[in-house]
Amino acid sequence: MILILHNRYRAAGGEERAVGDLAALLRRRGHEVEVLERSSDALGRVQAARGLLAGGLDPDEIAEIVRHRGVRVVHAHNIHPLFGWRALAAARSAGARTVLHLHNYRLFCAIGIAYRDGATCFRCRRGHTRPGLRLRCRGSLPEAAVYALALRRQQPPLFEHVDQFVAVSDALSTHLRDLGLPSSLTATLPNFLPDDQFAQSSRAGAGEFALGVGRLTEEKGFDTAISAARASGVPLVIAGAGPDEGRLRALAAGADVRFTGRLAPDALADLRTRAAVVLAPSRWEEPCPYSVLEAMASGVPVLASDRGGLPELVGAEAVLPAADVAPWSAALSELWNSSRLRAQRGEQALTRARRQFGEADYYEGLTRLYDRVSP
Repeated sequence: MILILHNRYRAAGGEERAVGDLAALLRRRGHEVEVLERSSDALGRVQAARGLLAGGLDPDEIAEIVRHRGVRVVHAHNIHPLFGWRALAAARSAGARTVLHLHNYRLFCAIGIAYRDGATCFRCRRGHTRPGLRLRCRGSLPEAAVYALALRRQQPPLFEHVDQFVAVSDALSTHLRDLGLPSSLTATLPNFLPDDQFAQSSRAGAGEFALGVGRLTEEKGFDTAISAARASGVPLVIAGAGPDEGRLRALAAGADVRFTGRLAPDALADLRTRAAVVLAPSRWEEPCPYSVLEAMASGVPVLASDRGGLPELVGAEAVLPAADVAPWSAALSELWNSSRLRAQRGEQALTRARRQFGEADYYEGLTRLYDRVSP
């Protein structure tokens, strides 16, 4: 029996998808799985802060499930603010082993992305959380203070009660170790896609536009994509919504750029089948975005920045400097002007995705981790 824990984010994203895909994969492979999710949406700020500062609420619920269901492994994802380290301590005291799957920098960084003021930020590290308070990374001073104190309090007992940390890219794993995660307990397991989400072949040779997908925030770098598309004369479609949308629309004025807003998965999948190339110009140390995995699995070539886990996903030949528009414009022009090259790169991306991000290899790596913590 495997118990999956996840504290849902206010805005659902890749981590919610990872939890759902993991549970479905384990069930397909014959495992008994229970998913326990909590959400802080129903709580006020005071109650959420209490959970964060206390290291989680109601850990007895976890211990009871472990004992009564015979849980062998508790596999946690986001634990803040309602699970916390106490949930993992309760699981271990009841006889389970614990795995904590890390998709971002939230154990050390109050905003989870280790990025502010236009640059990567790893100021908070090894229990030193005052920079997040001083810079008010959570916006208000009271909320920044809660996070600074809570993150500092949680790290030592969390490290004590986790049997295995799992990061979704080598880049994330390296950064987390540098920030203070125990090296001996940290492994890498990239995200995967189910078998039915891989295309039979690439259609990129007949692609109609360049495509950018994601939340519209400054750190995602879509302004680079817009500038490169304008300079190269390539039509660009941006699928997503977020606080940077107004600035990006103003930047795109007069260029062949279309904003679709956030799309349902089926509509986004259809859009990918018509794309010539996907652009991922992130400026933060992005660990393992599904937008890139899905593009590659659809047979669409990807141009990605040199940040975080992106080079691991796409390969060195598809990597560009994060904020230098000229190389993006040149690479985009090269692909746009050759349908043959797009088709070739699209097939290469599809092959790479099948080889590195299929469910069989993921399941093999996952079971090795489970076996390691619970022989």
